Amino acid sequence: MPAQNEHKAWFHSGMLQPLDWLLLAVPAAFAVRYVPGWHNETLLFIITGLAIIPLAGWMGQATGHLSTRAGPGIGGLLNATFGNAAELIIALMALHKGLIGVVKASITGSIIGNILLVVGASMLAGGMRFDQQKFNKTAVRTAATSLSLAAIGLIVPTIFHISADRRPEGWSPEAERSLSLAIAVVLFVTYILWLVFSLITHKGLFSGPTEKGENEAASWPVSKAVTILALATTLVAFMSEFLVGSVEAARESLGLTEVFVGVIIVAIIGNAAEHSTAVISALKNQMDLSLGIAIGSSLQIALFVTPVLIFASYLFGSPMSLEFSLPETASVALAVWLVVEISGDGECNWLEGVQLLSVYLIIGILFFFLPEPVHVQNGKSDFAAPDMSKVLSQP
Repeated sequence: MPAQNEHKAWFHSGMLQPLDWLLLAVPAAFAVRYVPGWHNETLLFIITGLAIIPLAGWMGQATGHLSTRAGPGIGGLLNATFGNAAELIIALMALHKGLIGVVKASITGSIIGNILLVVGASMLAGGMRFDQQKFNKTAVRTAATSLSLAAIGLIVPTIFHISADRRPEGWSPEAERSLSLAIAVVLFVTYILWLVFSLITHKGLFSGPTEKGENEAASWPVSKAVTILALATTLVAFMSEFLVGSVEAARESLGLTEVFVGVIIVAIIGNAAEHSTAVISALKNQMDLSLGIAIGSSLQIALFVTPVLIFASYLFGSPMSLEFSLPETASVALAVWLVVEISGDGECNWLEGVQLLSVYLIIGILFFFLPEPVHVQNGKSDFAAPDMSKVLSQP
């Protein structure tokens, strides 16, 4: 989204960011993965998760500099396409490995995290410096309403599953996958129309103050931006493969469920660089930019990343549906409702940030204690409690 990625403009050529020290985790991850005697799945999971954070930030910087060089039209399209590239790569790797539960959980986790964690942290940070912060409520409300409609597309398959499952032979995996595929097509078309609306017909609604001359002067040359984007993307692909390959062993040793790993851990890893930018923007009293980053990212996850993952699942030979668990759908609905409510008055304070963070913590606690779903032969599922002794025995 244009508002989501305008933050790339304040990245200056050659300037290191606070999270860049985590780049040391990249060679460490290769060492743990390939050096005999050093290999440890849990350690590899932790190190690769840390390594992805700055790499995602560099992907965002390179995309932002390319966008500045390309102009507002193509630049906005580049930002909208690559805004959640790291999350998409991680999810594709997990999908290829058959970890559909992690993929689904990461979708809902990204939406919930961007709305509750990022917006909450931004409002809290900005509110500690400014008594009252204002934002363009029309633009934020438009994005929030679009997100509400996108969330409906993610909730409907779950409603279908619950409703049809109560009738004799009223539910089948094939029907559910077909329904999900049709909804994915609708979401993707809606995303294209959203781009037309935000980049062409109503771009003035989402554009903030710009400093074109300064931004162009600070922009990297195209060759540098392309090289860094290619290098960062390649390393993210490697780190994502390491992360996904170690997730099963790591969650077993840590006593975590698949849903908790996807909703909380993977979602935070994929969005951390963008999260920090939203908070920094709020500290500069740029709440339009901060909210644009968070809500725009959630909208892109729902309308773009999710359909792409559905389409890719067919290419991988393991079609995925959009049927989520009741806790996931309820959490998404609650998060979207909260962002719509907050966007109504065009202003915010630190207490609203605390309230959003409190809701996120409550949801995180829910998913931590939520039993692991165990799928059985008749297509229905039961639940098995996580092994809490492994967690309690950790030093």
